[in-house]
Amino acid sequence: MANYKNDGFDPEEISALKDECKQEGKSFIYVEDDDLDVLEEGECRHIQFPGQYQGQEVIFDTLVYTLRLHHSSLVYEMAVEEVQKTFPTYVPPEERKPNYKITPELEEEAETALTEIIEEIEETETVKVQEHVEVDMESDYGIALDVCLNVEEITDEVIEDFITHFKANTLSLDTTLYSFTSEEDED
Repeated sequence: MANYKNDGFDPEEISALKDECKQEGKSFIYVEDDDLDVLEEGECRHIQFPGQYQGQEVIFDTLVYTLRLHHSSLVYEMAVEEVQKTFPTYVPPEERKPNYKITPELEEEAETALTEIIEEIEETETVKVQEHVEVDMESDYGIALDVCLNVEEITDEVIEDFITHFKANTLSLDTTLYSFTSEEDED
């Protein structure tokens, strides 16, 4: 058996992926990813597709997400850092260990501060984002791609369009810097 950099370079794995794609009638397959279940449908998709890298067949293990999601993630991270300067013991809910303890009063105070900081960051447009593709050659499986696109939703059509242009080396990314605000209804 040949030794490959990782299984995403193995011709048998690539052949199996091509077969799966053919069965699905697409140039890619969706990958089940529990980490993405918390996100809104259509904001982010984990896919794999076969392609070429430096003349060698490979599997591209790809996360495709919206520019809005990327922006809100960066805003949230920045706001949490700010809150932790005032409330050093505050840990956001998604990072809490089972034994984490915080008083309800302190949590409410920190959460209120977090909301206010997020609003301020959005109003001042402190965070700006643009479309990008990041390539990770050190991935455990194939070549990892991090793809951020300025679309409302990540659909099959958006993914197929990206893959077509990526493979043809005709991908044109929007370099405009964007800022977003939360979509909460203020009725």
